[in-house]
Amino acid sequence: MQGLSRFPLHLAHMSLTTCLGAGLQLNWQAISDQRCGLKYCDFETVRLDTWIGEVTGLEKVRLPAHLKHFDCRNNRLAQLALEQDDFIPAVNRLAKQYGADRVGVFLGTSTSGILQTELAYRQRDPHSGSLPKDFLYPYTQNTFSVSDFVRSYLDLQGPALSVSSACSSGAKVFGVAQRYIACGLIDAAIVGGVDSLCLTTLYGFASLELTSSKPCQPFGLNRNGISVAEAAGFVLLTKAEQNIEEEEIFLLSVGESSDAYHMSSPHPQGKGAQLAMQQALDRAKLSTERIDYINLHGTGTLSNDASEDQAVVALFGNTIPCSSTKGATGHTLGAAGSIEAIITALCLQNDLIPGGLNTLERDPVLQSYYLLHNQSKSLKCAMSNSFGFGGSNCSLIFSKMQGVWDEQK
Repeated sequence: MQGLSRFPLHLAHMSLTTCLGAGLQLNWQAISDQRCGLKYCDFETVRLDTWIGEVTGLEKVRLPAHLKHFDCRNNRLAQLALEQDDFIPAVNRLAKQYGADRVGVFLGTSTSGILQTELAYRQRDPHSGSLPKDFLYPYTQNTFSVSDFVRSYLDLQGPALSVSSACSSGAKVFGVAQRYIACGLIDAAIVGGVDSLCLTTLYGFASLELTSSKPCQPFGLNRNGISVAEAAGFVLLTKAEQNIEEEEIFLLSVGESSDAYHMSSPHPQGKGAQLAMQQALDRAKLSTERIDYINLHGTGTLSNDASEDQAVVALFGNTIPCSSTKGATGHTLGAAGSIEAIITALCLQNDLIPGGLNTLERDPVLQSYYLLHNQSKSLKCAMSNSFGFGGSNCSLIFSKMQGVWDEQK
């Protein structure tokens, strides 16, 4: 849609829960202190030599009685995040202003509540093999479950959907919201990502030899894989207004591509990643020089980091500061796009570029200007990259208000 190139959205409210803590303040404090939230894997019955990012306290979260059919680790994580940062009152105010049917819910996830299915399989009938009767697939494992739960929990009546495009899921929902609002179907949207730990992802990535035996080292010389993690993040998006305070953050544009190079490997030269970044720049009508920071997808695998590095250098050269925050939070899979979008917005608000954690020595083959330590810098525009399996790519550009209106003159 051509009109989307001039359709910024206001990040009216945010909430973030990761292994670093529950709420924006704890997460930003850990990032600014360069503190890692990863730990050696002791999740459930998993026996793997790897590190994970686990959110504590989910076992104690209790869903409301009228929503108990949604009970699973993923939806408990969603509820915990919704309860932080005064997010629910902010939603209620907008629902009252626009109407509950004019607020959409668009969330990214990869495995949803599959842990609930894994637990149910342990309780199969020994004779028939039937799953237990209290196992409710539509409300737990189904990828729509988390969006359905969040909409129900917030008592909203607008459109809702889940995006499950691997690691770009939590970024692509920003594009969905932008299109819905631009078409006049809704006035505001809750976008975000929720993904929780389960045996499928831990053993699955281990079988692909993609998990690291140490905390992940994005862009590092000795990188050897990812640290699987869980997290939930939500953003309340509204139309941009010119009377908003200058330090507010806006979604300026969304760039998406699908290179379909391989089921699990990125294009070696990062062609799809470059297309997504270029589209985001074109839609924002920005030159590469206007981007002050790039939050890289930066997983810590050999092929992903090398591919993204080539794409960034081909488009931006090697002068724009960039880093991956997965060294702090781990790779939150389907939630990563939203988690890192929120972190990028916090970077803009605080004029701080976070250094990548755990990486002691940059891979000299990689040419991006990758930061190992925090850098204070006046920031105006920043990009956040999310690239998933199958070549599903998404790049988001965020800006302080002044950057939005300067470009529209």
